[in-house]
Amino acid sequence: MELTEYDRKAAFEYAKKWAFRRNPAYYNFDKIGGDCTNFASQCIYAGARTMNFTPTFGWYYRSIDDRSPAWTGVEYLYNFLVANDGAGPFAEQRDITGLEVGDIAQLGNATGDFYHSPVVVAVRRGKIYVAAHTYDAFMRPLSSYRYARIRGIHILGIRKE
Repeated sequence: MELTEYDRKAAFEYAKKWAFRRNPAYYNFDKIGGDCTNFASQCIYAGARTMNFTPTFGWYYRSIDDRSPAWTGVEYLYNFLVANDGAGPFAEQRDITGLEVGDIAQLGNATGDFYHSPVVVAVRRGKIYVAAHTYDAFMRPLSSYRYARIRGIHILGIRKE
């Protein structure tokens, strides 16, 4: 498998273009649980250009009826990215101070359930700014969200078959 770099600029440009709109190539999950992780996956895909079509445990989207749980599920996306040793993006959990453009910050409640996956679009003077769907945002300060827990997902690279 070939290792390639994650194109953070492409992820940023995608987030900028689609933060307040919906790409018609993907279903809008706003009314059925939220669109944040679907949007995060789209941004990651823009920077990765490689999906992982492993049934159940991969990371892919062909249609609303043919997609992996990791494409739209907060916990599933995390599990895929930090454990992926096959095709597609792979990542590590990291303190949010180590995040870069194109990475993901996941927000959780006090019981440990993570529920939101905003995409990092800027880091300036130690402040993180994100883009997100469901509650659409671009260049929103991460500090403006209310959450009990937070974890960072830093994308390390891409494996292409």
